[in-house]
Amino acid sequence: MDFSFTDEQLLLRDTAARFIAREYGFDTRRAILGSAGGERGAREAGLWRTLAELGLLALRVPEEDGGVGGGAVDTLLVMSAFGKGLFAEPYLASAVLATEAIVRLGTPAQRRRWLRPMAAGTLIAAFAHDERGTRGDALALATRATRVGAGYLLEGHKTVVEHGARADLLLVSARTDGGGVALFALGRETPGLRLAAYPTVDGGGAADVFLDQVYLPASARLGDGESEGEGGAEGDAAEALLAVLDSGLAAVCGEAVGVLERSLDATVEYTRARTQFGAPIATFQVLQHRIADMRIHLEQARSMACLAAARAGAGTAAERARAMSAAKVVVGEACRFVGEQAVQLHGGMGMTEELDIAHCFRRLFAIEKRFGSTQDHLARFARLLAA
Repeated sequence: MDFSFTDEQLLLRDTAARFIAREYGFDTRRAILGSAGGERGAREAGLWRTLAELGLLALRVPEEDGGVGGGAVDTLLVMSAFGKGLFAEPYLASAVLATEAIVRLGTPAQRRRWLRPMAAGTLIAAFAHDERGTRGDALALATRATRVGAGYLLEGHKTVVEHGARADLLLVSARTDGGGVALFALGRETPGLRLAAYPTVDGGGAADVFLDQVYLPASARLGDGESEGEGGAEGDAAEALLAVLDSGLAAVCGEAVGVLERSLDATVEYTRARTQFGAPIATFQVLQHRIADMRIHLEQARSMACLAAARAGAGTAAERARAMSAAKVVVGEACRFVGEQAVQLHGGMGMTEELDIAHCFRRLFAIEKRFGSTQDHLARFARLLAA
């Protein structure tokens, strides 16, 4: 498989890297996350508008909808640069997951209504899908959408919706009367919608979404009966939702590569500067072996992230699922190994807020759990092979 990138893709990667270097240094990141309980965010700091001006928020928006028309490989490169910069903003939630969901399921009118503001940076969306019962089965949804007159009544509870409290628009998945799956768009001020926000272990934010007798018009369902969207028929959105989740998984694997690179670079730099017995600890053979193992895990993760990006939009659903689970297992193992080794080689100071290695460790921990843990995907891969 050819893992080389085009000149345009390399330019895209460099654009994202320059944005991080110029606008989102470690001190800036800490200031943003520490302001107003972490709710100030990149939009209020002016960075979200800069992302829009660079075209990065429009990356997954099709050209006919005013976007760049990029794919999973383009997203991989941007997310890798963002991972190396520990970018703790709703890019994955809004510019990848929510955008992909609207592109796949939305009618032309819905795409016009939401995609252009999202690409322009004036609208942030969040993808509210996970529930307590969905671990290991993304379609095991308890949230219900009951048909009432000309609309729907939503009841349920979504957990750990990344950046949900900062989103202007929530995309909520639910079971319909016929047992199918549909996706609904809700404004944050919708009556009956309640958000419980909290910080996450990696410095970001999430929210639980409570839906109590939330009434929505039929037009709030993505693909509200028009034939153009994949979700045109009521409850027909399951396959598209799985594809959206796989797009997010491929993107977060790309982010992991960036965080892994930063962790390894910081560890190498520290071992060269730290001395014991009159010599840098980087000269100790046992530590050289550990750093070599860290590099091996990084390169394996990089290869599998490229595979996930290549498979995200190609092949059958079963082939895509196998590739995604295989990639998540390798990337998850790399996150755990490299994160632990980096902290251990830094000693006790590796867990202090002043060093970025502690922030890397927490982000790697969160990535390992995102879209299913290493063990979840190992079990899924075994099931898929046996099928």
